[in-house]
Amino acid sequence: MQEEGIAIEKFVHGGNVYAPSPSGAWLDFSANINPMGLAPEVRRAIADNIDGIVNYPDPEARELKAALGEHYGVPLERLVPGNGAAELFYLFLQTVRPASVLLPVPSFSEYERASLAAGAKVEYFPLDLASGLRLDMMALAESAVEKGVEVVIIGNPNNPTGQLIATEEIEVFLQVVGKLSNPPWLLVDESFLDFRRDSEKYRAKELLKEYGRLFIVQSLTKFYAIPGLRLGFGLGDRDLIQRLELGKDVWNVNLLAQKAGAAALGLRDYARQTVELVAEERKFLWEELAKVRGIRPYHPTVNFMLLRLEQLTSREFTAAMREQGILVRDCSNYPGLDEYHVRVAVRRRRENERLLAAIAKVCS
Repeated sequence: MQEEGIAIEKFVHGGNVYAPSPSGAWLDFSANINPMGLAPEVRRAIADNIDGIVNYPDPEARELKAALGEHYGVPLERLVPGNGAAELFYLFLQTVRPASVLLPVPSFSEYERASLAAGAKVEYFPLDLASGLRLDMMALAESAVEKGVEVVIIGNPNNPTGQLIATEEIEVFLQVVGKLSNPPWLLVDESFLDFRRDSEKYRAKELLKEYGRLFIVQSLTKFYAIPGLRLGFGLGDRDLIQRLELGKDVWNVNLLAQKAGAAALGLRDYARQTVELVAEERKFLWEELAKVRGIRPYHPTVNFMLLRLEQLTSREFTAAMREQGILVRDCSNYPGLDEYHVRVAVRRRRENERLLAAIAKVCS
């Protein structure tokens, strides 16, 4: 029973706003959601289609797929929609059924959970704390070859470190492992790239033309602030996409998620304003946190930031922040991090100022 409890705690996420709050409602910095919130157009699309839930959703998700194809510039036959990015991790791993998976750590805990659920042995590629948790793709490729793993999963940017990997670095990995007679799959999670103005520098979609053992996952949940609805998609070669289509629930994306996604992908002003807001606020937050005694922030690249605590443990810090009515992500359950790391989201200025005031009080 104790081992089950430890295993469950290992995969606990942030964003649990359902627990009682000392101030009546939590200010949630533990979940990395667009601080602009739900767009009015998306809210309207959900409301306008509520009567449609008496019918099954389109099993081919044609309207959503057309919007995804146009927005991201990808052919529809390479695209599979998902009930959030997490569903696609599980679907891919349940379909490929690898004997072993290599994970750079720290990284998003669902990579490991989905791997274990598919019966795979999980191998770690530890990132070096002293060098800023930077992922070296050449070293990762060499490790994958040495260990003989069948799948490698990376986040770009990586969660919780925020480290970015250029497309050229991803291709280096694919070139090295491509020399093998049976190369491992590379799953790239690009769920936070939409938060960057220069996202095209980091996307791997062009590599799909040359490398068949590549699968890319993208979430719409975070950028369009619909975590309660769930929506994402995957990109791969045609054979893989056909296998995934056959392996998934026919109606895995519900009607309201399909309609919300199709509406959201046309919101250019919302997207532009989000990118500008997040860029400004992450700079503000990083500069202000760097002034706090007992806090060392890692340089953020998207809408979240990893913090190194120098006086309190993450458990002590998280508990003290909860007393202030603020949720932050305790990162002590991430393999590759110790009990002195937490992650905070980037929100609007007034909320960020409230976070800073609470941290100053806790660290004083």
